[in-house]
Amino acid sequence: MTSNLDPDARTSYRLITVAARLVQRRQDDALAHLGLTRAAVIALEGLAGGPLNQEQLAEAIRVQSQTLGRVLIRLEGAGHITRTRQSTDRRQFKVELTESGAAVLEAARRAEINAYPDDPSIDWKILSRELAKFVSALPAHRDQGVVPFAAPEHRTVRRPPGRGSGLRGVDQPRL
Repeated sequence: MTSNLDPDARTSYRLITVAARLVQRRQDDALAHLGLTRAAVIALEGLAGGPLNQEQLAEAIRVQSQTLGRVLIRLEGAGHITRTRQSTDRRQFKVELTESGAAVLEAARRAEINAYPDDPSIDWKILSRELAKFVSALPAHRDQGVVPFAAPEHRTVRRPPGRGSGLRGVDQPRL
């Protein structure tokens, strides 16, 4: 690894991961009474704009299709979504929210509000804008060669093929 790491990038990355972990714990607590996981809410949010097939939904919410499939099975079993085979491609399913799914999504949104800090000094617009830029800069799929914490101009060290990035769960929700 190189010694020329950008200290602001490293500190920011660590703060993002700590903040994500803390918010996720609070979200888990807030969603427990609804019988939902964060992964389920993310999938429901992805369908709020209208029906998608599983691959489109996975891409939209930046998870692997196989991981999403397990979440969709649970949501379908709970009556929150329907999955119907596409007539043009029998391997594809059209996934859409049911009335129950829309209602539980709205309840989840209300419950998750309690997971966020109530601090008027936080500039949510700036935070949102900067996090959106950060997320957009990340590849949608795992890059086995990217070294965490290195500023882009210092990413010269590559991990051997077959080794994970050490960022398990970054691009897929926990089940």
